[in-house]
This record gives sequence, structure tokens and C-alpha cells, in this order.
Amino acid sequence: MDEKRRSAIKGAFFSEFIDMFDIYLPVVVLSPVLFFFQPAHLSAGVEAILASLVFITTLLGRPVGALLFGMVADRIGRRMASIYSVSGFGVITLLIALLPGYNTIGIGSYLLLVALRFLDGICLGGGYTGAMPLAIEYSRKHQRGFVGGFIIAGFPAAYVTINLVAMLMFVLFPLHGADSPYTHWGWRIPFIIGAVLAGCLALYYIFKVSESEIWKSEIGERPEKVPFTDLLRGKSGRNLLQVLIMMSGFWLTQNIITIFLPTTLLSRFLHLSHFQLTSTLLISYAVLFFSYIGAGLIGQRIGRRRFFAIIGPVIATIGAAILYVLANVDGLTLPVIMLLVCVLSVIVTSPWGVIVTYINERFVTDVRATGFGVGFSLSVIIPSFYAFYMNWLSAIMPFHVTPVVLLCLGGLIGMVGALMGPETKDVDF
Repeated sequence: MDEKRRSAIKGAFFSEFIDMFDIYLPVVVLSPVLFFFQPAHLSAGVEAILASLVFITTLLGRPVGALLFGMVADRIGRRMASIYSVSGFGVITLLIALLPGYNTIGIGSYLLLVALRFLDGICLGGGYTGAMPLAIEYSRKHQRGFVGGFIIAGFPAAYVTINLVAMLMFVLFPLHGADSPYTHWGWRIPFIIGAVLAGCLALYYIFKVSESEIWKSEIGERPEKVPFTDLLRGKSGRNLLQVLIMMSGFWLTQNIITIFLPTTLLSRFLHLSHFQLTSTLLISYAVLFFSYIGAGLIGQRIGRRRFFAIIGPVIATIGAAILYVLANVDGLTLPVIMLLVCVLSVIVTSPWGVIVTYINERFVTDVRATGFGVGFSLSVIIPSFYAFYMNWLSAIMPFHVTPVVLLCLGGLIGMVGALMGPETKDVDF
């Protein structure tokens, strides 16, 4: 049993790692050469829209994949859902690496890229829907907090890794125009690496990971299957609503840190150079690897619900104050900016060290994978439009203040959503 437990937990960690590695490939590796897939002489507005679609379509595919593979995980097993989804995004990532450019097949090149990223998002959404419930179900009750924090720590580990890989590619294949080595070959290598990693993970699940004993004992031998509608009604339906409210708040705060902070605040407000920006983010994400695990351990000790109830107001006060300083105070030195970014990131993203365990504990075995996948992914949609909310708020307040308001709002919504549910750390599966 101990060997099965370790294999399931390691599989979930690497599933999160490879999931995040593939999701951030276009942002880090492909964004400098998106012109390879597009016609020349586009306006800045059109270029921005085309660039955003490459990332957004992946996010839109994730809730679809979470629902589809969640049902697969609840009906035929967590392990098989993981094998199918990992194999899927491995093949799709490899196909992206082989795509021809605009000069070869015209606008079809860009359309294929967007379509493949949407399909990639579906498979990536299924990657954690099977793997994480499998790992949490194998975990001992008193270790579930650590396991959840350790699994989600795969996200910052992947971010650091892909940036280091990208830096190496820029050195080996210089980027200096449409005919440069990076434009034609350099960007493809990280995608091939992502595909190989996915293939290795699929083989790991095939040969090393066993199906959840809890799922087999409760669901695997049952002749009738639980319909998806059971997730939407009764106690499971109320649990899902509570999780969606809580997660909407914490996704809003997360987006401020993972998207607004690097793309707007640090680069446009604080005018950091590319090297300064990359260094700041690499340091902060390295710190997050350990803070996620620490948050999981704290949640295990004091309770998941209590953790969320405390950290929500902390985000809305201390986190918001730090963000205000970064966005509005001039003359900050680089070391001070790095320190504030690290502290802000640890505070605002700490709920994620507890979230994986908590959501799995909120659902019974019959609908656990589907409930986790839908609750985790569907809640990202409304917060994803944070830039529109900032634009609307700028009509009544300075734009630099709008992310602070959203951070406060997200922290309080996350707290309220958590208080709507019970404590779960002593739940038996």
C-alpha cells in the first residue's frame, strides 16, 4: 500500500508540473515568434487579440476537459482518466511542435495553432481531474494537507523550469528576425520536451500507478453508474455551489498575481527590464514552491475552513496594502520590489496549498473527480475577465487603484465561500 500511495502522489505532482509546463509554453516560448503564424503588418490591436487567443483558448478548454474526464474518472477510474488525458496532451503538444508557418499554409497555420491549443486545454483539464483525486484518496488522513500542498507546488516548479529552458533556447538559437534560428527551430524544442514528458508520465501511470482502492471498493464493482445530474442536485449540488463561490474569489486574487503582476504592474507600471522582470518572477516562484507546501501543512493543523477564513481578510488587507505600494509608490529599488513581490505572492497564493485537498474532501466518491474538476476549473471563467472589471472601475477611481480593489474583493469572496461550507480535515473517505 505504501508503494501505491507514493506512486499516486508522485504521479499527481508530475501531472501538475507537466500540465503547467504545457500551459505556459505559448506565454514564455512562443510569444516572441507568434508572427511566424500570422500575416505581416497587422495593427497592434489585432496582434494583441491574436496573441491572447492562443492562451485564452487553452483556458476555455480546461473546464470542458475537467467535466469530460471527471465523468470518466468517476465511472471507469481515476487512473484510466489520467492515462487518456496525459496521452492526449502529449500528442497534441507534439503536433504543435510540427506546425508549419504562415509562409507555408497561410492563415491556416494560426487557426491550427489555436484549435490545437483548445484541444490541449481539454486534455490538460483532464490531467488533474483524475490524478489529484487519485492521490488524495491514497493519502493518509493526517497527511492530506501536505499532499495537496506538494501536488500544487508542481506549478511554480514548472514555471521556473520552462523559463530556464526558454533562456537556454534563446542562447542556443538566437532570435533576430523572421529568418533567425529561434523562429524556425528554437521554439519547437520546448514543445517536443513537453510532449516527451507527457509520454513518460503516461507510461508511469500505465506501469507504476494503481487504481484508487477507495474508488474500487465503492464504485468499481457497482453495476449501475451514478448520473452526472447527481453532482448538480441535493447535497453535492450545494457543495458544488459553495466551492464555486469560494474558488471564484481565490481565482480572482490568483489572476492578479499570475497575470496582472508580471504583464502589467512590473513591466508597465514599474518599467522593469526583461532581465529584472524574469529574475523577480523566478525568485518569487521558487519561494512559492515551499510556501504552497507550508500552507498545506498549516491547513492540516488548524483546519482548511479556518485557514481560508483567516487568509481571506489577510489578502484583503496586508496583500492589498503591498499591491498598493507596488502600484502607486515611486522610486522603489529592485531589491525592495523583489521582496514585496515575494511576500505578496506568498500571501495571495497561499490558499492554493490547501485548495486541492479541500475540494476533494467536499465531495463523495461517486462524484469526487467530477466535482473537483468542475469546481476547480469552471470557477476560473468569471475571474478571467479581471481586465474588463479594472477598466470599468477606472471610470470612478484611478486605474492604479483598481487591482487593489479587486484583490480585496477576491479575498473576501473566498472567505465568505469557505465559511459557507464545513470543516473537512477530519472527513473520512
